[in-house]
Amino acid sequence: MRGAPRQSIVSNPIFIGALTVLIVVTAVVLAYRASRGLPFVPVTQVEVDVPNAARLVVGNEVRDGGFRVGQVTRIAPAPDGRGAQLTLSLDNTAAPIPNDSTIKIRPRSALGLKYVELIRGRSGEELPDGATISASAGAVGPELDDFFSTFDIPTRKNVERNLDYLGTALAGRGNDLNRSLGALPELFGDLPPVMRVLSDPDTRLARLVLELGDTTRVLAPESGALARSFTSMADTFEALSRDPETLKETIAFSPGTLDEGIVSLPATRPLLAHLAGLSDEVRGTARELRASLPAVNSALAAGIPVLRRTPQFTDRLEGTLDALGDLAKSLTTDGTLAGLTDTMKTLNPTLRYVGPHVTVCNNFNYTWTHFADHLSEEDATGTYQRIQVKNVPLAQENSLASFGAVRPADGGEIDEVQHALFGDAVAVHQADYNRAVDEQGNADCEGGQRGYLNEDRVSRDSRTPGSQGPTYAGRARVPAGQSFSPEPNGIAPSVLP
Repeated sequence: MRGAPRQSIVSNPIFIGALTVLIVVTAVVLAYRASRGLPFVPVTQVEVDVPNAARLVVGNEVRDGGFRVGQVTRIAPAPDGRGAQLTLSLDNTAAPIPNDSTIKIRPRSALGLKYVELIRGRSGEELPDGATISASAGAVGPELDDFFSTFDIPTRKNVERNLDYLGTALAGRGNDLNRSLGALPELFGDLPPVMRVLSDPDTRLARLVLELGDTTRVLAPESGALARSFTSMADTFEALSRDPETLKETIAFSPGTLDEGIVSLPATRPLLAHLAGLSDEVRGTARELRASLPAVNSALAAGIPVLRRTPQFTDRLEGTLDALGDLAKSLTTDGTLAGLTDTMKTLNPTLRYVGPHVTVCNNFNYTWTHFADHLSEEDATGTYQRIQVKNVPLAQENSLASFGAVRPADGGEIDEVQHALFGDAVAVHQADYNRAVDEQGNADCEGGQRGYLNEDRVSRDSRTPGSQGPTYAGRARVPAGQSFSPEPNGIAPSVLP
């Protein structure tokens, strides 16, 4: 008896379903991990420090010479906080990698997809697994939207304005363009020498371009004034166009002028170098001058009327100078000047003595103050002096009322009748040539600051012990720079520092 036929395992629906599920799960896992590399495939990892991730995402390709050699498996901030750090998983086909290799981040499509290009170096040493590459700022190229963002609204308006101006400038000038194109072969024939001069390092064309950039930056705030200057130049060119022959002659002489400039201008380089240093020093002065210009302009405006009267003043001054010349030629001038010199020699000691009485003791002002008080009484026709008659004893020898006195009044004895009529005997209280300062220039205003002596004798001593000091409205010492002498004979003249 035959047994029942054995069923094949392939025909088992449970087995087929489980196998199908296993295959699908495996495909999903592989598809999920494909962006991080296939399992069981050996790779080399390299860390790359870049200024920024440039919109890379995990899974972007790494290419070498246009072929895929790996992918980006991790993007994180750089350890030092500057930029980003990329982790690249490279296939073994990319090894060995020279240790001077670098990378560039390039666009793969216009939609923003990126890839990392491995640029191999030439070093004989290779990068080990896990090594770090530092990429420069040039590793990240400009983004497409950054390029288009330069055409903002002001830029687009300026482009439209330029196209409008250029279109207007070219409109109706077809014949001129044809003549220009016809002259181009001749221009290009003369162009090589010019290009050789411009490419010569001594020409410093790069420096010229940089300086032109600085010039443009400085002139930008003055664009309005420059526009007005072009309008004025248009008037100038219109005037030049009225006499084309003169313009032709000027152009004809220009080559010789330029040749002379080629010879002469190199000699001016030392001057220009010194002028550049001087310009730096003058820059601060120019800034201050801008603030001072209003005052300078006011001074110039005030000086214009004065300058207009200068010719008349010069005419009158001419007569004065002629008279002065005649005076200098006169025979008596030398004698007069000599006499004036002797007079000043005689007068100087007196002035040195009198000067401190005025500047230190203020006696000049005191004199006029007392004089005004002296003439303060009024009468029918004006003012009169107030005086008080002092009676003196007539019997006193050498009294103030005596004629032929042999000495100053110095008191003395008088009889009772004279004493009853006139009072005590009179004694003179005066000091001739009082001091104003001492030898050091300190105030010693003796006049009017001493009391009368109680003794019945003449008080004529010009010097009292000690320093009397200044008057009420005087100074403590001689002003600086003033010459002085404490004695009237000019002995020991001094000048304070």
